[in-house]
Amino acid sequence: MKRRLFLKSAIAGSAVATVVGAGLLTPSMVFANTASFKSKSAKLSNTAAGAGAGSFKLKVPKIAENGAVVPITVDASKMSDVSSISVLVKNNDTQLAASFNLEGAQGFVSTRVKMSKTSPVTALVTAAGATTAVSKDVKVTIGGCGG
Repeated sequence: MKRRLFLKSAIAGSAVATVVGAGLLTPSMVFANTASFKSKSAKLSNTAAGAGAGSFKLKVPKIAENGAVVPITVDASKMSDVSSISVLVKNNDTQLAASFNLEGAQGFVSTRVKMSKTSPVTALVTAAGATTAVSKDVKVTIGGCGG
């Protein structure tokens, strides 16, 4: 049994190594480093600048001890016809941290995002064709000492 598992793992590892070595699987294809993702991020950043004040709840910590896993909750469940929720982190290289299409679903999202440094976090909610925004500042500390 262990021999079969070893052989399967070896074959899978060889296949991945071959694909990466051939250049078919590059980091820009794996991560959100594509031109289309960056253009979507820029478009949402421009939308946030002109969005009205939101009536939904954005829950973020005032101080994040670990910038790699900052918890964020957007509660727009009291709004009707929510079609999308997006989270922007202004001081990240690519501002768009998360985007959810919620056609026919309740307007509630809870996720964790990566923040490179202290920054405003903006949540955008599109409901009934109108986009609204709520923004809060999050301070990212090293070691969680608040300094």
